[in-house]
Amino acid sequence: MDRASISMGTLVGAGVAFGLLLTGCAHKSSLLLERQARGPLEEESAIAERVQWQLSPDTQVKILEAVEITVRHTTTSYLNEFFRNKQIFGAYAGLNPYFPEQVVFYVKIANHSGRKIRVKPDDFILIDDRANQYQCLTPDYNTALAEAKAPVGTFTRGVLDEAHPGYFGVGVPVGKILAKPQQLFALMKMSSLQEGYLFDGVVYDGLIAFWSPHREAHQLKLILSNVKIDFEANDLPKKALDFTFDFSAALQQQAVLKKK
Repeated sequence: MDRASISMGTLVGAGVAFGLLLTGCAHKSSLLLERQARGPLEEESAIAERVQWQLSPDTQVKILEAVEITVRHTTTSYLNEFFRNKQIFGAYAGLNPYFPEQVVFYVKIANHSGRKIRVKPDDFILIDDRANQYQCLTPDYNTALAEAKAPVGTFTRGVLDEAHPGYFGVGVPVGKILAKPQQLFALMKMSSLQEGYLFDGVVYDGLIAFWSPHREAHQLKLILSNVKIDFEANDLPKKALDFTFDFSAALQQQAVLKKK
């Protein structure tokens, strides 16, 4: 094969790879097309806006069946400082991976029940006084959101800068392209409250996030539901607990930028 053929193959391969990358960037995960709350449709336009909430009391503790749960509303400044902590996150330390359109809570669970319990953050919900119910957002959802928000130009420019001959005529530097989403994903995975068993004596903490409630909400109810306890020999739970935390909500500051 002569040099001209190789060059043409490289250009064609680069074009194919470039087209695939553009297609991938343009695609929006179906997760992001879902409604942001289970509530009246007319409420959707005022949900997930970039606002700063002041919740009171900001820290609460509830104890049921010798399971103690502490919940604290986290501010943006707290999260920014928290994720810069290299002692906790090491090389992954950096930007706050959560979005201004979200409200984030710190949760600490101390199991003093003498038996194992099981938590599942997917079952946790936030309810406002306007009949809207918000589901806990997973790290996978937020990663898809980060990728959808990333500028296509920045993404593809990184490919072109690092392009070199490869199997299809151009090498795609996947590690570099995905560095930022991977970092965000890693930070959320490391810091978020994960599903699983907690045995007696264990103290476990992490973050949970929801879409920012309707901007005219005045009362919020956070329910850490379906905390399973008292398992039978076949590992089926005989009881599930709901921990309910009531907050008064005030809009501290509304940003100029709107939601996605």
